[in-house]
Amino acid sequence: MPSATRELTGAALPGLPEIVITAETGVGAALGQAMSDLTESWRLRRLVWTLALFDIRLRYRGSLLGPFWLTLSTAVMIGAIGLLYARLFHQNISAYLPFLTISLMLWTFISTIATEGATCLTQADHMIRSMRMPHSLHAARVVARNLLVLAHNLVVILVVFALYRVAPGPAAWSVAPAFLLWLADGFMLSLMLGVVGARFRDIPPIVTSVMQIAFYVTPIMWNPSMLAGGEMGILRLNPFDALIEIMRGPLLGQGLNGHAWAMALFYSALLAAGSFYVFARTRRRIPYWV
Repeated sequence: MPSATRELTGAALPGLPEIVITAETGVGAALGQAMSDLTESWRLRRLVWTLALFDIRLRYRGSLLGPFWLTLSTAVMIGAIGLLYARLFHQNISAYLPFLTISLMLWTFISTIATEGATCLTQADHMIRSMRMPHSLHAARVVARNLLVLAHNLVVILVVFALYRVAPGPAAWSVAPAFLLWLADGFMLSLMLGVVGARFRDIPPIVTSVMQIAFYVTPIMWNPSMLAGGEMGILRLNPFDALIEIMRGPLLGQGLNGHAWAMALFYSALLAAGSFYVFARTRRRIPYWV
């Protein structure tokens, strides 16, 4: 669809040039503005990290251990749940606890991004209304903030791996591109949910409920090897399972899972296309929705 142009011409005063204000409308203009917004957020990436660090400091202001309280609580939870569920599922504790540790860490990361991303624009309403700033920056801020929290929790993973002598396998090199894919997915998910959550205020509680349900149908607390062949086929349709497996498998010493990578790339492409389309169509209306 060709881009339309609207013009507003002001009456020129004697001795002054005529003022013409133009505004482009159409799909092409919307896509270009959305891409410019994303590019501007990348250019302001230092500001994103500064705001994320400010969020962490504000959240734990006055605390003795700061964000390490989350690390301590995560370690206690993994220890308690790991010992209990290893007996309930008849799993070897030396294999189950590293599996549970990585699974919970990764799930907490993506789940928190989804729930916080649904409110990333509404919580930044004062910034959106008062200053010129790319809207996608607020979605990037959510990802950066949770990335800092994940960095604190890496201590738990290192301790568990050292206790049970778990070493990453030859496919450990794939963790780097997998993590980059995670960051891209987290940003796109936060951006799309932030836009939809700004328009429909029912979205944040719905996202919270959906993530709670997804937690139980995704192999986080239980191992996929417990399922039968037909049930494994259904599990492979779960996008969270594919995303977690491309990170978890190599860290636990397993080989490269080609099917998980294929599904993860497929779902990521759908998410990126859907997120960019929604953001491009609604970007101009965000200041009115928040």
